[in-house]
Amino acid sequence: MSKNTPAQDSLQLATSDGGTTNVEKYEFEPIKGYPMLNWRGKRPFTSTQYYPAQLKEVHGEEVDGWRNKIFWGDNLQVMSHLLKEFRGKVDLIYIDPPFDSKADYRKKIQVKQRDVESSNTSFEEKQYSDIWNNDEYLQFMFERLILMRELLSEEGAIYLHCDYRKSHELRCLLDEVFGKDNFLNSIVWMFGTRSSIKTSWKRSHHDIHFYKKNKDPVYNWNDEMVIEPLSEATIKKYRLEDENGRYRLNGRFLKGSPVKGAKDVDPDWEKTHPELVVRDYLRDGKVANDYFFIDIENQSSDNRTDYPTQKPEELLYKLISASTKPGGLVFDCFMGSGTAQAVALKMGRRFLGADINLGSVQTTTARLLKAAEQLRKKTLEAEGICYAGFEIYNVNHYDVFRNPVQAKELLIEALEVQKLEFSTVFDGEKDGRMVKIMPVNRIATRADLNELIAGFDYKAWERKQNESSNRPVEKITLVCMGHEPDLAAQLELAAKPFKIDVEVVDILRDKADLEFKRDSQAKVAIKKGELRIEKFYPMNLLQKLSLQKESVEDWKELVESVLIDWNYDGAVLQPAVVDIPGKNDLVKGAYIVPQDAGTIRVKITDLLSESWEGSVSHGD
Repeated sequence: MSKNTPAQDSLQLATSDGGTTNVEKYEFEPIKGYPMLNWRGKRPFTSTQYYPAQLKEVHGEEVDGWRNKIFWGDNLQVMSHLLKEFRGKVDLIYIDPPFDSKADYRKKIQVKQRDVESSNTSFEEKQYSDIWNNDEYLQFMFERLILMRELLSEEGAIYLHCDYRKSHELRCLLDEVFGKDNFLNSIVWMFGTRSSIKTSWKRSHHDIHFYKKNKDPVYNWNDEMVIEPLSEATIKKYRLEDENGRYRLNGRFLKGSPVKGAKDVDPDWEKTHPELVVRDYLRDGKVANDYFFIDIENQSSDNRTDYPTQKPEELLYKLISASTKPGGLVFDCFMGSGTAQAVALKMGRRFLGADINLGSVQTTTARLLKAAEQLRKKTLEAEGICYAGFEIYNVNHYDVFRNPVQAKELLIEALEVQKLEFSTVFDGEKDGRMVKIMPVNRIATRADLNELIAGFDYKAWERKQNESSNRPVEKITLVCMGHEPDLAAQLELAAKPFKIDVEVVDILRDKADLEFKRDSQAKVAIKKGELRIEKFYPMNLLQKLSLQKESVEDWKELVESVLIDWNYDGAVLQPAVVDIPGKNDLVKGAYIVPQDAGTIRVKITDLLSESWEGSVSHGD
């Protein structure tokens, strides 16, 4: 443990067997200090709680025991989740956070047309808002930067991408969180723009603040990747041979060596390897510039996703190659269109990604699947490893309504209940109370108490009552997704003549910090050896179209993708069919069922990036 690591990383909770477990709280190292930026409502941020993640999809295979991870959720909660496994393990963080631009960023939603001569139906859908009140933006960034520092490895570094609006304040925040001595540079990214500003200089660059984790000079820096390779024309330009066979550059004679400090160097080496002499001279004598021009992705680019504020892949290639080595771990928690993740995949780096916008997760998923398929079609170089597989998780967007078994596990973890492995009556224990998870797909009724009542240990209760007649013989917490109003009274009545203390926790009402979602509707059937999607009703999208008085005859015109898992395990989608058509194409809608199919899981994602999932058994 380093001297800066706090002595207590988490709260210790007592378990039923007398031991302890650390699960619910992470404390942070003190922030570095000066200079410090003050704002209205500034609050210290010294610890966070753990949020569980719900695995939803798996794409591709593990490589060396690793599969990349994408999270849908508030990145504060996602990073709180990641601390448990990845604290001090991230090599590079790149973020392109909101700029406080006072704007809503929208994506054009284009309904797909079967007939190209049909009138195009389109509208704009807000992807995220960049409008903040007072100084809440600074508090937002302050808390997240502290978590990012906790995730970085000792040799790690962070690139924070911003523009003129908040560059100065974000620089102060970075000084405060990381320490001003850990500032490395402020990079200027220049790009083409059609700015219409008439009263000032045209704004055609962004700032990228570059900080390292530690005060020591050791951090990930890949100098060989930063130096741009010389072209043959450049090398030939400097091949000025004198009468002794030596080469010179800018008037200086160059002397190279295959191994610095070697005693027995081939005297003819610089004659036979002039390009290496020039390369080594430039590598030793030239530092990479901290300003460069890279244009934005144009509309015809294969990498274009139409996601607002998308950054060019070439920019991320430059940053990731400079600050990581193959196999390094890259993290972007303002993922957007997934540029950092796509570039990391293509460069043989591992990655983590997160975004609060579901549209970002769907856009990134489609982009990564496309990139992985392109890599598979190429002949992979023997020198590199491709980490193409990835998993998708929900953090605090829990989908618990269709799978009661998974729901129980998720709620136990979310509520930090100590699980009881051998109890047939209760699911866990917390704060001295026995916990029972009631049905999650409907409101809890008196009938749902029967199993609990049948398992009461009346003999143990009698002993407790004899020892202390004034205390309850049992304290019970019922966890519900809605319940009848007299549920607690009904359980207390059933326990008479013994006195029990019943508490009802209604997740939908009492736990405002936990969120749950429901989906659209669809009808899927197997007919004549085919899986057929017969109907699909994306409720929110249809409502938006109805407001514009638009109608769509074919449900396929509303669909972004169809994923199918032929042998669903009841918890995690592992698609064997990935139907993501081009912009002007429609999904197939009918798919041949393999002979070995079992429980078939279908995920349909609409143009708003909202999804429906459902199952059908082979043979129904």
